[in-house]
Amino acid sequence: MSRTRVVLGVFLAFILVAPLVLPAFHVTLLNYIGLYGIVALGLVLLTGVGGLTSFGQAAFVGMGAYTTAYLTTVYGVSPWLTLLAGLALTFAVSFFLGFISLRLSGHYLPLGTIAWGISLYYLFGNMEFLGGHNGISSIPAINFFGLALDSARKFDYLIWTLTLLALLSIHNLLDSRSGRAIRALKGGGQMAESFGVDTARMKIIIFVYAALLASMSGWLYAHLLRFVNPTPFSINAGIEYLFMAVVGGAASVWGAVVGAGILTILKQWLQDLLPKLLGQSGNFEMIVFGVLLVLLLQRAREGVMPLVLRYFRAPRRPLPAAAQVLPQRTRPAAGETLLELRGTRKAFGGLVAVNDLSFAMSSGEILGLIGPNGAGKSTVFDLVTGMLALTGGEVHFRGERIDILSARAIVPRGLARTFQHVHLLPAMSVLENVAIGAHLRGSKGVISAALRLERTEEAMLLAEAARQLERVGLAASMHEQAGSLALGQQRILEIARALCADPVLLLLDEPAAGLRYREKRALAELLRKLKSEGMSILLVEHDMDFVMKLVDRLVVMDFGEKLAEGMPQAIQANPVVLEAYLGGVK
Repeated sequence: MSRTRVVLGVFLAFILVAPLVLPAFHVTLLNYIGLYGIVALGLVLLTGVGGLTSFGQAAFVGMGAYTTAYLTTVYGVSPWLTLLAGLALTFAVSFFLGFISLRLSGHYLPLGTIAWGISLYYLFGNMEFLGGHNGISSIPAINFFGLALDSARKFDYLIWTLTLLALLSIHNLLDSRSGRAIRALKGGGQMAESFGVDTARMKIIIFVYAALLASMSGWLYAHLLRFVNPTPFSINAGIEYLFMAVVGGAASVWGAVVGAGILTILKQWLQDLLPKLLGQSGNFEMIVFGVLLVLLLQRAREGVMPLVLRYFRAPRRPLPAAAQVLPQRTRPAAGETLLELRGTRKAFGGLVAVNDLSFAMSSGEILGLIGPNGAGKSTVFDLVTGMLALTGGEVHFRGERIDILSARAIVPRGLARTFQHVHLLPAMSVLENVAIGAHLRGSKGVISAALRLERTEEAMLLAEAARQLERVGLAASMHEQAGSLALGQQRILEIARALCADPVLLLLDEPAAGLRYREKRALAELLRKLKSEGMSILLVEHDMDFVMKLVDRLVVMDFGEKLAEGMPQAIQANPVVLEAYLGGVK
C-alpha cells in the first residue's frame, strides 16, 4: 500500500472518529475548516488552476446562507429544497457576473470581483425582508431521515461528507478532457484555442462551479449556526478565503482543506495567545497573522501542499486500455488542392504585415514558407488557423472558405499547428500535453467528468496521445513533466500534439529553431516519415540548409509580399531572392 493511501486512510478515520472523542470546541473548529475548505476548493479551481483571481466568493456564501434562512423561516420550506433554490439563484447570478467580469483581464478582473463582492454584501444588509444588519435568526435544523442535525457533533458528518464529495468531484474534473482544458487557461489560452478549446466558455464554467461550492458552504453555515447576518460575507472574508487557497497550495485540491485548517487554527491560537502575552485585547492577532503569512509564502510560494507532496511520490498510473480507437479522418487524394490563399492581407493599423499574398499547396507535399525576420510568415499561420482575422482576401481549405470561421471551427476540418515559441504546459505530463490536441475528438463535458462517467472516452483520448508519442519517438518520456524535456524534445512534443488532432495539413512554425545538428537531423527524418504516411506540411523555417533538403516547393516572402515561388533549386538560383534574402546560398 502506498504512503499516500495510508495518509488518506488515517485522515478519513480521523474525520469519522473526531466528533465522537474531541471536545465540543475542537469539533466546532473542525466544522469551520470543512465549511471554509469547500469555498477554498472553488478558488483552487478558479484561481490556482484557471488563473482567474476572485475576491468575491464570500458574497456567494452569503447568497446560499440567506436563501435558506429566508425560505425556511418565512415560508417553512424544507432545508433540502432551499439548498436547490440557493444553488439555482447562485447559478443565475454567478453566470451573469461571470459573463461581465471575465471579459476583464489583468488586475481589472480582481478589482471587478471586489466591486460586486462589496455590492452584494451591502445588499444583504440593506434589504429589510432579510433582516437588515440584524440578520435572520431561528433557522431550523436540518432533518436527515428523521434525525435532527441540531448539534455541532451531528452536523460535522454532513459538512465533511459534502466537503469530501466536493474534493472528489474537482479531482475527477481535473483528471479529464475538460480538466486539461481548464489547466490550459493559465498560460496556455492561445494554444488551447488553436486546438478547439472554448476558453471563454471554460472560464464561465469554473467561475459558476466555484460560486456553487461557495453557495453550498453558505447553506451549511446557516443551518450550523441557525443565524445569519451580513458580517461573515464581507470582502474581508473573501480575502481570507483566497488566502486559504494560496497558503494551502492554490493549484492543489487538498491544499484547499490544508489552507483552511492552517488559517482557522492559527487565527484561533493567536486570539487566545496574544492577549496573555500583551496583557490587553485588540486586533493584534491580525498583525501577527499577516506577518506569519508573509514569512510562510516566502518559504513556500506555491503553498504548503507542494512541500508536503515532495515526500509522497505519486504512483505512475498505467495507461488505461482503450476499448476502441478514435475514428480517423479520410485523407485527401495525392495532388488535390489542399490550401489556397487568395490575395490575403493583414494590416495592424498603418503596418501591413501581409500584403495581397496568394499561393496554393497540394496534398502530400511539404511546402516551405521562408523569408527574413518580420516578413509576415507567422502572421500567415495565424490567418490560416483563424487566430487572426483577415483585413482582405480569402483562405480556402479543401475547397471551403475558412477565413470566416473561428479557430475552433477550423481545427476539426483538418488543420493543426505548432508555434514559433514553444507553447506547453510545463507542469503537466508529456502525455497530457499531447492529449490536449485531441480535445475536439472527445465530447464529454464537465458534469460527466466530475461524476467520472467519461472514463471510456478518456481512455481513448490518452491512448491516441500515447500512439502519437510512439509515432514521433517520445513514448519513453510520456509520464515526465513537459517542462523537464530538452528544447528539441519539446518541439517534437508539439508536433505530436498537433498530430493528435488528426490533421491532413500540419503547419510547423520554425520547428528547428534552437535545435542542435543531430536534433535537426532527427526532426527532418520525422517530417519525411510523416510525408510518406500521407501528411501534408506547411513549414516556416530560417535554417536554409534544413529547408532546402526537405521541402518540395518554396514560397519566399519579404515585407509581407510574395517574392518568389518554385522548386528549391530554382529559388536558390533566383537573383531577386539571392539579393533580398539568401545572400548567395548555392
